[in-house]
Amino acid sequence: MKRMLWGAGLLAGVLVCARLVAGGHSPDALWHIVHEQCVAHADGNPCEETDTHAGYAVLKDRVGTGQYLLIPTRHITGMEDPAITRGDAPDYVAYAWRQTARVNRRLSHALPGEDMSLAINSVYGRSQNQLHIHVDCIRPDVRAALQHALPRLGARWAALPLYGHAYRARLVDAPDLSGVRPFALLARDMADPAREMGRHTLVIAGIRQADGRQGFVILDDHVDLVHGDRASGEELQDHTCQIQSQP
Repeated sequence: MKRMLWGAGLLAGVLVCARLVAGGHSPDALWHIVHEQCVAHADGNPCEETDTHAGYAVLKDRVGTGQYLLIPTRHITGMEDPAITRGDAPDYVAYAWRQTARVNRRLSHALPGEDMSLAINSVYGRSQNQLHIHVDCIRPDVRAALQHALPRLGARWAALPLYGHAYRARLVDAPDLSGVRPFALLARDMADPAREMGRHTLVIAGIRQADGRQGFVILDDHVDLVHGDRASGEELQDHTCQIQSQP
């Protein structure tokens, strides 16, 4: 079942609920919003879209001009939850990328895919114990760094330090993210995903390849508390979306 809402009443409801998430309340607040409101309400309020068949809801975040969250409608804690790497798991990342169209509708003008990004924070870099994918603009300096690194990126992980942290990157040569499944891709590299996944963050950024085709860069970082790295890939996003003012 799929429900969609638009309008001022929806926005007011979303902002109220989002304040609960950002205001130091229960780490289960986001789950309660989705489960007890978005799914339970006939109109899906306060989510802009609730698709129980596909298994996700879309909520406007209080922070940022255009930031959205894509959230599973079932209880999935986050990067550490084995449900996200199963073969029958909903394609959450592909669904999240489609929400970049919502981000664009809130900006002064539509931006291309290479200006957009998704981020999933680690256990140490998040405030909520319900998987949520941040959908928003990428930082201009990060976009420039990715474009500069593009010639040496391929299907294998390569070191790509960003924001002072030890990210690694790999290129996805595809026009969209359907079937790419970055969670499973990351887990395949691990000796013990059940123990390791929660310490990682993922960022997926659009990129314009040398021949003009759409592609993606998957970025991975892991927790290093000694050096102050909580593996919060959201740090590579720009919730003020300054990139829209660049030529």
